Amino acid sequence: MVCLGNICRSPLAEGILKAKIDPDKVQVDSAGTGGWHIGELPDSRSIDIAKKHGLDITDQRGKKFSAYDFETYDYIFVMDNSNYRDVIRMAKNDSEKQKVRLILDEIFPGENVDVPDPYYGGDHGFENVYQMLDQACEKIVSRL
Repeated sequence: MVCLGNICRSPLAEGILKAKIDPDKVQVDSAGTGGWHIGELPDSRSIDIAKKHGLDITDQRGKKFSAYDFETYDYIFVMDNSNYRDVIRMAKNDSEKQKVRLILDEIFPGENVDVPDPYYGGDHGFENVYQMLDQACEKIVSRL
């Protein structure tokens, strides 16, 4: 799961998907395309909205996406088109590019819909993002 800073959207997506899968069979992680928040907890509003839905994401720490992640993961879900472009630029070949997908394509196939960045959108924005990611993660789980 990849967003810009790895403090709002991707930590939520990581927490949601982890809660829906068998951790012995599927590894889920998140990162940001920017490195501003390496080592930091997710945004307190992400923590709060996750907690409201019965998830604890306080074990997560911000990290930056790297080219090594292409070797580690089968799927790389990005939160928006800007992150998509940034991650695709890091891919060394078509095989790596095929791993990268917009997460909301799971519920809006081919529409290239962005998960809005809730950072400046207030608490309601975090709830909306949670609901979008929850729906997308349900689709991901059904395919896995």
